[in-house]
Amino acid sequence: MAGVRQFDEEQVLADALTLFWQKGFVGTSMQELATATGVQRGSLYNAYGGKEALFIAAYRCYLAKYMQGIKKALAQPQLKDALEALFDFSINLIRTDRRGCLTTKTATSESATPAIHEALRAQMDNLKACITERLMQSPQELALPVADAALLLLTHTRGIVVMERLYDDPEQLRTSAKALTALLLK
Repeated sequence: MAGVRQFDEEQVLADALTLFWQKGFVGTSMQELATATGVQRGSLYNAYGGKEALFIAAYRCYLAKYMQGIKKALAQPQLKDALEALFDFSINLIRTDRRGCLTTKTATSESATPAIHEALRAQMDNLKACITERLMQSPQELALPVADAALLLLTHTRGIVVMERLYDDPEQLRTSAKALTALLLK
């Protein structure tokens, strides 16, 4: 049937995401994506238009699940607990399968196209908005204005990714997160 995808899109995006995570955007070819997904190259082009659009679709699928975890962590009733849960979630996620953080890995590579860069920025803006929303519930507990605290927390979530790659020491990451939390709270 023309126009109807003859494959499990969720599985294709998951398989493509795994390959992009392993090899990066530039290091992944459409032929490798076809092999990894079990879908012919032509069908991938017809469905997504190209490698960049496939990357963005796979990335957005991943982000939907990621943001569920972030929102759950930030839903803790006490601000201190919410911040600790945010960092615990982040640290556990980047250590899963030792893959690191796809957003940070892609952002720091020279291969991100303008469209991919925009998708990454949109995600950082979304993450900052979620953090800001939670901080707005308890501004009196903060030692900084909400906007400054949100930016600092966002920046620290990226920093722990780099430190994890360099030191492979989850306790160091947790110590850093606890120190930042202590500095942010009155």
